[in-house]
Amino acid sequence: MNAQTWVLGGTGRSGRAIAAELTRRGLSAVLVGRDTDRLRAAAQRTGGETLLAPSLDDAAAEIRRRRPGVVVNTVGPFTTTAPAVIDACRAAGSHYIDLANDVEALSAVSERHDAAAEAGHTLVTGAGFGVTATESVVVKLCAGLPPALRVRTDMVPSISMEEGTAGEALIGTLLGGLRGRRITDGRLAPARIGADAQRLTLPDGSEVTTAGMPLGELLAAQRASGARFVLSASSEAPSSPLMRAVIPAVSTLMRSERLRSFTTRRLARVRVEARERPREHSWGHAVVTWADGEIREGWLRVGDAQRYTGAVPAEVARRLLAGEGRPGAYTPAALFGATLAEACGGEYLLTRPGRR
Repeated sequence: MNAQTWVLGGTGRSGRAIAAELTRRGLSAVLVGRDTDRLRAAAQRTGGETLLAPSLDDAAAEIRRRRPGVVVNTVGPFTTTAPAVIDACRAAGSHYIDLANDVEALSAVSERHDAAAEAGHTLVTGAGFGVTATESVVVKLCAGLPPALRVRTDMVPSISMEEGTAGEALIGTLLGGLRGRRITDGRLAPARIGADAQRLTLPDGSEVTTAGMPLGELLAAQRASGARFVLSASSEAPSSPLMRAVIPAVSTLMRSERLRSFTTRRLARVRVEARERPREHSWGHAVVTWADGEIREGWLRVGDAQRYTGAVPAEVARRLLAGEGRPGAYTPAALFGATLAEACGGEYLLTRPGRR
């Protein structure tokens, strides 16, 4: 095993952000992709090396042969790509990181905990803004306390958009979030997308509406708190009455793996226009309630959510290469604690505990 960190999908926006952050930390980054010209351009922007891999199978074969220290997977949909990459990492003894943010993908990686622990390598899933920002707040609020009763998390990203295509990772995450769920009495249960809308006043005084959207932070928050009831919400959730009426039918159709895969590929090619980020900061937020009535609330403030999504995998890779991890499958704060978010540029703002 060598000390390189490979970034699969290194020509995409997330891949470039990760490579740049790896270089900034003095680590050796290798951008892996299938287009020579785009690889060369990305390497010039980030300071990384390049490796041409025409397909995911080719990339997996190269992992087995060259045995990089860490592999960061940015190629979606992660329910499809993660198994092959993780199997290659296990054979090579490499650590694995991905940017998954849907319930199915996080669950699938978590189910490999025992196998990873036995093989002696580490799997880190959900190493992007949404899971890391909200999970870290929950970990911070729950430190040293017994299991909570209820948790609500709110993800409020602020991100600029480049002109181009959305990409399969993002579309796969969004489609995964169309199946409404929450955790009720310790188990995943159906819930309406866009329900439980709440107007939040951010610490900077601005306001935003968040509503139920069951992405990967739902599982991460439950595991961090031990809560029996968990709701995850996002400012990106569709909360209008019309969208709430339409989404149940769409989500039913998306349960077909074949249809979901087809839709993901098609929507990933749709071009989006460039736009500035809507606010100065991105926020992770959580409110945790205990059975005795104690309530704690906290925020994590970061800048551009995309840049933060580059910083988290880079910092996780640095720590894994330094031998600071442990074998098994984890989400970022579950492995490295609440300080990870601060090392990536986040700042906590906690309110005074209270009671109902």
